[in-house]
Amino acid sequence: MAESDAVSRHSNRSPGGHSGRYPSVSAWLHHVPQTLRALVRADELWLVVLAALVGLLAGLCVVAMSEGTQLAHRFLFDLPARERLSGQAEITGLRGILVMGVGGLIVGVFSWWAARRWPRRAIDPIEANALHGGRMSLNDSLIVVAQTVLSNGCGASVGLEAGYTQIGSALASRAGRMFKVRRADLRLLVGCGASAAIAAAFNAPLAGAFYAFELVIGTYALTSLAPVVVAALVAVSVTRTLLPFEPGFDLRLPSAIDAVNYLPILSLGMVCALMGIALMRGVTLTETAFRRSRVPNWMRPAIGGVIVGGLGLITPQVLSSGHAALQIGLDAPYTLAQIGMLIVLKSLASAISLGSGFRGGLFYASLFLGAMVGKLFAGLLAVLTSAAMIPPVVCALVGMSAMAVAVVGGPLTMAFLALETTGSLPLTVAVVAASVLSSITVRRSFGYSFATWRFHLRGETIRSAVDVGWMRNLTVGRMMRREVRTVRADTSLASFRRDVPLGSTSTVVIVDEAGRYKGLVLVSEAHAATDPQGMLGDLLHDSGVSLVPQMTIKEAVQQFEAAESDALAVVDTREAGRVVGLLTEQYALRRYTEELERRRRELSGE
Repeated sequence: MAESDAVSRHSNRSPGGHSGRYPSVSAWLHHVPQTLRALVRADELWLVVLAALVGLLAGLCVVAMSEGTQLAHRFLFDLPARERLSGQAEITGLRGILVMGVGGLIVGVFSWWAARRWPRRAIDPIEANALHGGRMSLNDSLIVVAQTVLSNGCGASVGLEAGYTQIGSALASRAGRMFKVRRADLRLLVGCGASAAIAAAFNAPLAGAFYAFELVIGTYALTSLAPVVVAALVAVSVTRTLLPFEPGFDLRLPSAIDAVNYLPILSLGMVCALMGIALMRGVTLTETAFRRSRVPNWMRPAIGGVIVGGLGLITPQVLSSGHAALQIGLDAPYTLAQIGMLIVLKSLASAISLGSGFRGGLFYASLFLGAMVGKLFAGLLAVLTSAAMIPPVVCALVGMSAMAVAVVGGPLTMAFLALETTGSLPLTVAVVAASVLSSITVRRSFGYSFATWRFHLRGETIRSAVDVGWMRNLTVGRMMRREVRTVRADTSLASFRRDVPLGSTSTVVIVDEAGRYKGLVLVSEAHAATDPQGMLGDLLHDSGVSLVPQMTIKEAVQQFEAAESDALAVVDTREAGRVVGLLTEQYALRRYTEELERRRRELSGE
């Protein structure tokens, strides 16, 4: 008995000598991933910790991409240390054309090779959250990052912000899938990645957070505030630690803005909205022109690079994203002719860069163009009124924000960016007014931001990151009843009444001799028919009207309304007509209502 007790005690111990009640270190380490997944799914605090990790990774990526492109600029354009390309007075000789041409060729060849190797199109954060529940491919995103760094590194007039948000959101999506978080939490993490990227890029955590809410998550909820803000704060801490000498705006701003000045400020918001629409249209027209030319895809960036390099010989301020050009231009004493020239050249450089095949965004280009439009507006206003009603720097900052709202979207994002970069509350109020009017003008007259406009050109209908992907996932194939009884059309009513009594089912699917769908028969009608020798084919309903498994819930409901039927058969394909299921309108509407209620609870944080 004692021996058996000893054996029992020994068997309850781990190989390391610990009691089975307390697992060994090796066993605990083996179960860490599963344990952490359970913690993240069960406790909001651990989701915040995961968001902080996302912020750390996004901040490191922003620093690496920024420093990598700066190093390329210094090497390729022979720049002094800590100076930016767009802040130079001139580019030596034909260096700009040569670098841009060769760089464009490298970008074109790399894009051609990547398209052959990975033919899938990369999904950006807005599309991922709107259609795919936050699922993004990290490999595809790394290709986008490489294309963006190459494009900006050789001097193309594109910003790195699109690459920042792409890699930040993709890392967040990968982390969320590793921890098997829920769909709503995965979308939130993607927003955390975008928030961290923008916050790190502009040293503005509030602007980064509201960029995520307005553009990537699509809604604001109190439960999502902590993860998004923590990710932004961690990313900003990383960039401030690793890049402590990044210059900011040093401007003299008025302590108050008179109420009478808000009328021209609102007018400036509308002007910037129209300029933003023109810029987005210009990119599309340039891209169409390159596509209609017979130049191969891999050669187009080289041609575009030569053209942009030529523009850079006139003024280097049109090259790259324009950080230094914006800092210089906000307070520089430009003439109206010089400002007009900068607006035209920068617009052309950005449109040609993106239209020819360089990869990047218009965020910083819209900031620079908006600032110049604001200064031009202030100058013209002073000429017309013979008095400087509003300081040019105020118009520049208001125009910068309004133009960015027109192109990128997010009025609160730009309001917080203005507040964090200037610290001026009166200016922020003016920015909010102009940005809201700019947003309304674009929404009513154009309807898209630059990102959603690109989706529209590809045939997508989404206009924001609000989750509509669940509607595409809720297909007829997932909702239909697969156990469906079929009866041949040449069956007699007497035989049918014998085999299918009243109350057994309400609807029967009718097929022909080859098993192809013919229509539906109501069991009550078949039993009420006066001619017992008649055929089922004489009582058909919805002949030729059917659903297919790939249809979405929206398409199915439209089909029910058009057919005015309570139930429809589901066939494998229209051509084959093989019955695979049956779907009732009542069940489809119930499932639709349940999903709507689930989304409402997610948005309200229940």
